[in-house]
Amino acid sequence: MHRLAPAALSLLLASSIAQAQPTAAEPAPAGAEVVITADRMLDVRSGRMVERPQLHVRNGRIVEIGRAGDAVPAGAKRVDLAGMTLLPGLIDMHVHLDSDPTYGGYSGLQFNDRFWSMITVPNAHKTLMAGFTTVRNVGADAWNDVGLRQAIDEGKVVGPRVVTAGHSFGATGGHCDSTYFPPSMDEKNAFNADGADEARRAVRTLRKYGAQVIKICATGGVFSRNTEPGQQQLSYDEMKSIVDDAHMMGLKVAAHAHGAAGIKDAIRAGVDTIEHASLIDDQGIALAKKHGAWLSMDIYNTEYTQSEGKKNGVLEDNLRKDREIAEIQRQGFKRAHAAGVKMVYGTDAGVHPHGDNGKQFDVMVRYGMTPLQAIQSATVNAAQALARDDVGVLEAGRFADLVAVPGDPTKNVELLESIPVVVKGGAVVKDAR
Repeated sequence: MHRLAPAALSLLLASSIAQAQPTAAEPAPAGAEVVITADRMLDVRSGRMVERPQLHVRNGRIVEIGRAGDAVPAGAKRVDLAGMTLLPGLIDMHVHLDSDPTYGGYSGLQFNDRFWSMITVPNAHKTLMAGFTTVRNVGADAWNDVGLRQAIDEGKVVGPRVVTAGHSFGATGGHCDSTYFPPSMDEKNAFNADGADEARRAVRTLRKYGAQVIKICATGGVFSRNTEPGQQQLSYDEMKSIVDDAHMMGLKVAAHAHGAAGIKDAIRAGVDTIEHASLIDDQGIALAKKHGAWLSMDIYNTEYTQSEGKKNGVLEDNLRKDREIAEIQRQGFKRAHAAGVKMVYGTDAGVHPHGDNGKQFDVMVRYGMTPLQAIQSATVNAAQALARDDVGVLEAGRFADLVAVPGDPTKNVELLESIPVVVKGGAVVKDAR
């Protein structure tokens, strides 16, 4: 999603906003021990259900996983989740925490630029309470996501672990540029890249100021003006220069790419994750499988956009584009999954309300995945796509980020739409049993 006008970064989140949010769980003192027990735990690698697990946690990370009744350290804090099934904390690979879908079209212009910095705080809280303990924020205005990540990491506000892109960028006049205003207003994305040299400079500048992933717009989009989703905007050479520079510095690249030609050039250029992939064709599916590119396909949010978008001020031209590609995207998802393409969980939250991230699981199952495969897309697959070995799986050495639900989510994935217990770093941040 790309908003109409840039917002200025709030260097310090307003204390009144932070204080309005529920207080974060107090971090455990150094060396503190926690023991978590439950009825079952899902091993997301194998799909096997482990009975009566016991997780030993120290300093926010899992030390070992045994069985209930095993010896525990003296003085350890106990968290008994009787009757519950444990899963790793969920990962959403495509969110926009400084966006609010209830403001569409030009309606967001009623607010001061600082407004968009402030709403990251409640949006992050809603996301964590929904069970998403890690998210990848693929595009924000004014470094809002970087400031939010720093505030969360410092314990000032409550939220998930955030992987930040800073600004997303593309070509002048394309999706990711500012396309809603007349020339007299001179609105533009400061990172527009027209040519390989400008693209490399954008990558280096974004990394300098806090980007942990590079997000580019390879094709037109739904929620921009004067672009069509199928139109390619960045050339292969431009994308190749972006990927080469990012990979050289250890960063992954995500490409917004609806159109078939742009998808294929992004994959050939070495892009790591293809976002949306709405109009992917059979050649694109074959290329994704050959090159090992991950697809992050937001196949839930159109239900919200079509039912609520007009009321929220979304322009008819944007709703028209959304209608035209919605079912095509879902069928592409079904074909790509059947072909064995690697898939991760990405919702584009910000286009739909934050906190509703879990509603996509059921849609993924309706379009061909098993519940376990959908869960894997938001856990072990997402961790692999992020090149992270500290999230996404419940095993020794990783963060004690987990969720707990009643029943078996591999039989009823809708359990993940309303998660009663969330633990981040061994601290219970939600218990609504």
